[in-house]
Amino acid sequence: MIAGRDQHGARRRTIEVLADGEAVARHGAELFARAARDAVKRRGTFIAALSGGSTPQRLYEVLGRDPWLSTVPWGQVQLLWGDERCVPPDSPESNYRMAQEAFVARVPILPENVFRMRGEDDPAEAAVAYEMRLRELGGKTGATSLGAPIIDLVLLGIGANGHTASLFPHSPALREPERLAVAVEVPQVGWRLTLTVPVMNASRQVVFVATGEEKAAVLARILQGPSAGDELPAQLIAPRPGRLTWLLDEAAAVRLHRQG
Repeated sequence: MIAGRDQHGARRRTIEVLADGEAVARHGAELFARAARDAVKRRGTFIAALSGGSTPQRLYEVLGRDPWLSTVPWGQVQLLWGDERCVPPDSPESNYRMAQEAFVARVPILPENVFRMRGEDDPAEAAVAYEMRLRELGGKTGATSLGAPIIDLVLLGIGANGHTASLFPHSPALREPERLAVAVEVPQVGWRLTLTVPVMNASRQVVFVATGEEKAAVLARILQGPSAGDELPAQLIAPRPGRLTWLLDEAAAVRLHRQG
């Protein structure tokens, strides 16, 4: 384990380094299951926000099989998405489709508890519609000062340029103070939908997962470099009073300095 403070200097974070990607996926699945059981015991429901990407995908595949399949209280789980590409839900690029095929279709979750982003609609209209759904959910389960539901667990990946969800470097979305979900146009990428920083930072727990040596350089900058949130959006994710956990494999952590 590597100790350290978040980039805002306000609290300790946890960085766990595991042997390889499979170990990261299994440990991430266990964190999901543990958080789900605890949330249901305390509040009767568990709200999770999912990410796209190859590393989260393997975590989802693990969730869809035992022992996690039979230890998560799926009937009380509510699924959100942290971001989505503006494509139809059956597109190979859809984050919803990836999660649906990896585990959602394999577990006994209630269809009405799956809140996907409508990537096939007009981006601005889809963002407004998702924000309305979030406010409705927050009204039922408990809301932040902005009206967003308090998410129990946000799962995030990390891009080689430091982006997370669809919060890209220098995007105006990084400084959005009031909206819960926004549409962003990314050069060479296209339109995306994403939750905003305040929604993620009001969550009870954020778990980043990253594997592979190709992530090592940017992780060193994010975790042990100077604060530069506009260039490294992942640095802006610092939940209070929630927990911030990074799950890395040895290859991704190779450039980090061990501090304890």
